[in-house]
Amino acid sequence: MAGPRVVIIGAGVVGAALADEISARGWTDVTVVDQGPVPATGGSSSHAPGLVFQTNPSRTMTHLARYTVEKLTSLDVDGEPCFLQVGGLEVATGPERLAELRRRHGWITAWGVEARLLAPDECVAAHPLLDPGRVLGGLLVPTDGLARAVLAVEAQLRRARARARGVRVLDRHEVLDIRTADGEITGVRTDHGDLGADIVVCCAGIWGPRIARMAGMNLPLTPLAHQFAWSGPVPALAGQREEAVRPILRHQDAGLYYRDRFDRLGIGSYGHRPMPVRADDILPVGTAGGMPSVLDFTEDDFAPAWTETRSLLPATREAKVEDGINGLFSFTTDNFPLLGESPDVKGFWVAEAVWVTHSAGVGRAMAEWLVDGHCSSFDLHECDVNRFEPHQRAPEYVLTRDCRNFVEVYDILHPLQPSGEPRPLRTSPFHFRQREHGAYFLEAGGWERPQWYASNARLLNGRSIPTPDDWAARYWSPIVGAEAQATRETVALYDMTPLKRLEVSGPGAAALLERLCTGRVAKSAGSVTYTLLLDHDGGIRSDITVARLGRDLFQVGVNGNLDLDWITRHLPADGTAQVRDITPGTCCVGLWGPRARDVLQPLTEDDFSDTGLKYFRARRTHVGSVPVTALRLSYVGELGWELYTTADLGLRLWDTLWRAAEPLGGILAGRGAFNSLRLEKGYRSFGTDMTFEHDPYEAGLGFAVRPDKDDFIGKAALEGRRTDVRRRLTCLTIDDPRSVVMGKEPVYDGDRVVGYVTSASYGYTVGTGIAYAWLPAERAVPGTALDIGWFGRRVKAVVTEEPLFDPAMTRLRG
Repeated sequence: MAGPRVVIIGAGVVGAALADEISARGWTDVTVVDQGPVPATGGSSSHAPGLVFQTNPSRTMTHLARYTVEKLTSLDVDGEPCFLQVGGLEVATGPERLAELRRRHGWITAWGVEARLLAPDECVAAHPLLDPGRVLGGLLVPTDGLARAVLAVEAQLRRARARARGVRVLDRHEVLDIRTADGEITGVRTDHGDLGADIVVCCAGIWGPRIARMAGMNLPLTPLAHQFAWSGPVPALAGQREEAVRPILRHQDAGLYYRDRFDRLGIGSYGHRPMPVRADDILPVGTAGGMPSVLDFTEDDFAPAWTETRSLLPATREAKVEDGINGLFSFTTDNFPLLGESPDVKGFWVAEAVWVTHSAGVGRAMAEWLVDGHCSSFDLHECDVNRFEPHQRAPEYVLTRDCRNFVEVYDILHPLQPSGEPRPLRTSPFHFRQREHGAYFLEAGGWERPQWYASNARLLNGRSIPTPDDWAARYWSPIVGAEAQATRETVALYDMTPLKRLEVSGPGAAALLERLCTGRVAKSAGSVTYTLLLDHDGGIRSDITVARLGRDLFQVGVNGNLDLDWITRHLPADGTAQVRDITPGTCCVGLWGPRARDVLQPLTEDDFSDTGLKYFRARRTHVGSVPVTALRLSYVGELGWELYTTADLGLRLWDTLWRAAEPLGGILAGRGAFNSLRLEKGYRSFGTDMTFEHDPYEAGLGFAVRPDKDDFIGKAALEGRRTDVRRRLTCLTIDDPRSVVMGKEPVYDGDRVVGYVTSASYGYTVGTGIAYAWLPAERAVPGTALDIGWFGRRVKAVVTEEPLFDPAMTRLRG
């Protein structure tokens, strides 16, 4: 099959990989266009130093890198290899970095890539230029190495241009405009004429924002200059006949990395000031008079890097810096690529902010997505370009966060560490009251979220709250445990405003949601349904709650902007259903605990007894003088309600509830307690516990699927899976109260890695550590003893029946 007409803009490592992968899947009416000469077109790929370190806290990013390594290792150009598999070594020069390398070893091991921790003498044996007195230890990944980016471009484009595929490559063609009609792609205008197209994929790298804007798309990406220099001859390397023989090297405490090139050493530095460049200020290749992605080297910025290099690698003291560049690379606000289709122009796709490390993996992922309609090899929820909230596309926000990410690229970052400026951005109507009670705020999705309240320190009297080890105790307080216990004893107010909520309305709303959801949602007004959104391959796109508030009106609690994008893309063409984000204009208080009814009932004339408003039912009512939408459900496993109102009345609702709760021993509680309580109850969190790569039966969510209902997206793909589950999301408990793991750690059965942790916390009301993990089905048997890797040591854990708290649901239904 020739497939649709595809134009790929950009012939760097990403565009070349996509052309190769998509043509291998049968789409051959493909044209690659680039403003520069192929294969060295003048973009970031043309000057990239090529270091490929696969270790990443993201499982997806590691898998993209692993595929890149596997593919490029198999490619050559006239006998010249495209990848030099010399290994990758990260070294620690301080105790904190040494501990971090143990954590990183846990990640890479959990993601299935071979790695090992090295003692100081082993580090020096692997890379003899190191000063033995500086190194405390290291992490070696044998399959890391050097991608020869320009050769990789040539090799992949040769395969794509082969007679059987027939991909066209048009170099020295500058893109001037993207042609559209009625919201769909029709072609690309270049300085050599027009190219008809049904699909355009922007792989333009640092020029991406400019190209995307031609299609009306705001691409949240910043090109930043990054320093790379070559030393002159290093006497210790004299006579080296091969280009590279030593592992690529990272010295992350100083923001440095190194690679061999015969008798010289390449030095990359992230230790300098951020140097952002506007995409519109980057000259086209034809007018730049050189490589436009390379800026003049600023020697003063590099001076500290050279001083530190001569300390770590004493052999370089006999050399000097021979030449250097300030090379442009793309950064994003969360350090993930930008992949996917424009929400506004059908057929305009982007594959941007992709470094050489992940290039071939992204090429495969995009090819599968385009040809098959979904990506089966990689979970792309972190990379989807439509993941951002509106404020995360603001130019000031993008520039600030991208520059900060440059500074922090090698920093040791805690899982709970806030992203920094600009803060605060999004605050609930209760923010002032929360500050009065000494809220300790963390940030997520731009929202300021209380983690605990200092005013609850009084709750610690008479309670025994175990203290975790030093790493888990960061961004933690024993107040978290006290708030969790108090929630189960009395009643607590939780700020649930950051929970994204949508309004789906119109005469076609019910049919739309029935088509998208795995459960029946077109039930009586007042019904609330926990259900799933699936992709066509049966993978979980999200878990959501759907409340039917009227015949043609639904309130949908979702996990983020990707859900809004998914629903929007499936709206009926006849306009009978609409969707809008109502989060900014509304707010939510979670009122939960055994005394929740004692708080709420006196404030309303409606019946909130167990029979008056049953579990998983909704009602519009008034609390005091505030109109609310009350949903009887709870993600902490206690009696109570989510109470929604408009933002202008939010403070009034909060104060009304607090005045009634405080005399009954009620408290305000934060996100730390919430996470502990939801894990005690076994409630999953999308994006952490399950993602696009998992199906409902594996994730323990088969109860949310109604296979007997009319067709829904993903239904056909689920056939037969209920009885063929090969891996399971499994509850583990940990006896040692100090060993509170935090997620992404490897799970061992003896010496063999069999899975990885997703969510974890201490269960303050069940008295045990809790970790959810993906395991092979045969190991997910209650009573199975396993170990969790934690900073280089093993934590004993055991598979346990779930939920740990209130399995009979008596508390929720009381």
